[in-house]
Amino acid sequence: MAAKQLFERYRVEFSKIFLLILGVGLLFVGSEWEKTPLFGALLFFAAIILVGIGALGRLWCAIYISGYKDHTLVMTGPYALCRNPLYFFSMIGAVGVALATKTISIPLVTLCLFAVYYPLVIKSEEMRLAKIHKETFAAYCKNTPAFFPKRSAFKEPDEYLVKPVIFRKNLMDAIWFIWLVGVLELISGLHKAKLIPVLFSVY
Repeated sequence: MAAKQLFERYRVEFSKIFLLILGVGLLFVGSEWEKTPLFGALLFFAAIILVGIGALGRLWCAIYISGYKDHTLVMTGPYALCRNPLYFFSMIGAVGVALATKTISIPLVTLCLFAVYYPLVIKSEEMRLAKIHKETFAAYCKNTPAFFPKRSAFKEPDEYLVKPVIFRKNLMDAIWFIWLVGVLELISGLHKAKLIPVLFSVY
């Protein structure tokens, strides 16, 4: 129980440490698909599409929760599609970033990590929301899927008040996806220029 509470409290810090370790590892990993330029280009094209969807999706979610997350149960916009759209778009963006390595194995590993990590996070957050919002949250859970969007449930208000200061802080979370793709492409260029050695390659 203590380990679980520690994880929940510092999960953002743990995620940053994991990403740092992964990033250092990717400095020395190449792609076998680089030998097939067309397929490598298709993987990178798919990466750009998914990263775009993930980044814009996170911005869309940020508009709705900016200033409301801690005291209001948001149930419109992306939160009408599913209860955890922020994590859904994060998954899409993360897989997109992983595809920017021009591999298939790294995106698959990323998906597996999401499948293990995020259900724990979602369960913890929904337990907290259930205590705060009680019957309202129970009704919301009954009508709205937890993770994968339900298009027929979509609804949005004509107007929505957003706190720009909080929204501006959330912008960085979305921009990071785009920056990471640039970093991975830079690493690929450094490999080709033989400025960084490729210790091993993966498919």
